[in-house]
Amino acid sequence: MLRIGLFLLTNLAVIIVASITLQLLGVQHYLQGSSLNLTSLLIFCAVFGFAGSFISLFISKWMAKRSTGTKIITEPRTPDERWLVETTRELAEKAGIGMPEIGIFPAPESNAFATGWNRNNALVAVSEGLLHRFKRDEARAVLAHEIGHVANGDMITLSLIQGIVNTFVMFFARIIGYTVDKVVFKNERGHGIGFYITTFIAEMVLGILASIIVMKFSRYREYRADVAGATLADRSSMISALQRLQSEQKAQMPSSMPDTMAAFGISNGFSKQNLTKLLSSHPPLEDRIRALQQNMS
Repeated sequence: MLRIGLFLLTNLAVIIVASITLQLLGVQHYLQGSSLNLTSLLIFCAVFGFAGSFISLFISKWMAKRSTGTKIITEPRTPDERWLVETTRELAEKAGIGMPEIGIFPAPESNAFATGWNRNNALVAVSEGLLHRFKRDEARAVLAHEIGHVANGDMITLSLIQGIVNTFVMFFARIIGYTVDKVVFKNERGHGIGFYITTFIAEMVLGILASIIVMKFSRYREYRADVAGATLADRSSMISALQRLQSEQKAQMPSSMPDTMAAFGISNGFSKQNLTKLLSSHPPLEDRIRALQQNMS
């Protein structure tokens, strides 16, 4: 119920912000009589496409805390918490970013994520499973990997790419819907049923194709974050951490990371859970390990 509520709240915020923005810009409806105003349509799609992407970015920390049950460490009370805070502060200073919020989320598998709308206002969290099973040097490498995401600006770049693909998916889907409505269904007044059905189908198909672009960047940023982790911590520890994650995957340890946060974790589960390799947010762990090993030689 919480995830449904967060989903509905986010979409309501998108509609409100996009509607106000369109009014301020004075954008007329893109369908004028029986003709399509492509300029108005493009602005309409861009406002809605980027509104959804950036609202999700700005509330990403808030949503991450609630969807994963992350508890923020304000005053360290245990040796593990003190180590987490001190290590995160050291790595953040080394990476030249502001001290992120640091938290722990209840999950049996080993995982971690970073999110936030800018490099000086981020959140880094690790799972209880990772904290309990990983050696300190491996856990430090994982923290360095997540700090690398923040320092590289991956969250805002991913939001920009998502906003662009959202815009063009909506834009071309409506052009396709308009064309089918007029040519096939011979509708000459407003939007007919053909427009809505065709637009819905086109958005589904184009959305899948667009996801390939977004996920390609997501996989690329994982390689970059691995390199950052190896630089901020050390390469052998980063490789060791990835190998430990790989052994857990082979043991088929289930993932409890919410789907909305899967792309932000250091691992997104088993490759067999991915629809296809092209739609995976993370490269296979063996490829990531091989890339780091090759850089060592």
